[in-house]
Amino acid sequence: MTDAPLIAGVELGGTKINCILARGPDAIAEEVQIPTTSPEQTLAAIEAVLERWRGFAALGIASFGPISIDRSSEHYGHITATPKPDWANTDVARRLARQTAVPTGFHTDVVGAALAEARWGAAAGLADLAYVTVGTGIGVGLIAGGKPLDGLTHSELGHIRVARVAGDAWPGVCPFHGDCLEGLASGPAIAARAGKPAQMLSSEDPAWDGVAHALGQLLHTLVLTGVPRRIVMGGGVMVGTAHLFPRVRAAMTASLAGYVSLDEVAQADTYIVPPGLGDRAGPLGAIVLGEQALHGGSPS
Repeated sequence: MTDAPLIAGVELGGTKINCILARGPDAIAEEVQIPTTSPEQTLAAIEAVLERWRGFAALGIASFGPISIDRSSEHYGHITATPKPDWANTDVARRLARQTAVPTGFHTDVVGAALAEARWGAAAGLADLAYVTVGTGIGVGLIAGGKPLDGLTHSELGHIRVARVAGDAWPGVCPFHGDCLEGLASGPAIAARAGKPAQMLSSEDPAWDGVAHALGQLLHTLVLTGVPRRIVMGGGVMVGTAHLFPRVRAAMTASLAGYVSLDEVAQADTYIVPPGLGDRAGPLGAIVLGEQALHGGSPS
């Protein structure tokens, strides 16, 4: 690990920013947390941290989205149509790359977390996986053959339409889609429906039935992509409520109804797992993105 390059990582979250200077999970030089406020104030605070750290070999940025990852686009490196107030169309990657003048990697926070979990965490040694975060929003990072599964853009599976529980007509909270997955099962959705945050709900609260059902639909969809050899589920809602894992596993199994006859999927306890890196999956994912930029590209 001591021979690995020193990388700066930035995980942009909806409520906080995690900056990390590290060579890997066992060689972290410093970590700094910054609240997510306005774009200008937040980015200026990040720049101040990176300026103090000068001398690192590369920079990785793992950001909430949606983001533009097409390097041929004039909007590359921007946060795009996010529901987060004032952050739509904000240049992140190119701005920080200009300031640091080092190779810079940029992707979603969930893809970063997936790369970190594949490298050091709960999916170590697996080249094909999905990382699901359930918190302020819901996002999925897909890795196939050791690389992010990208095309026209990154996946946005948090906004898929899901099969509703029979008789449930609650409209959901997504400002774009109402009752999409994020609108039904994210932290804000749970709080809006139950009247208090997920962490304050008892394990027997009926609100969990709808959450587990909706997340089970997501896992059903992920299995049918044929990609993940393991699904890692993190974020404040999942990590803070361990009783949700058995419910979500059962919901996926019931929804699939035996259609995918693979031992890995049938063994749901080992197929759907919490992150091995805990809340450091995202920041360490930014380190992996920085490493990839150092070894495979030039500054943005």
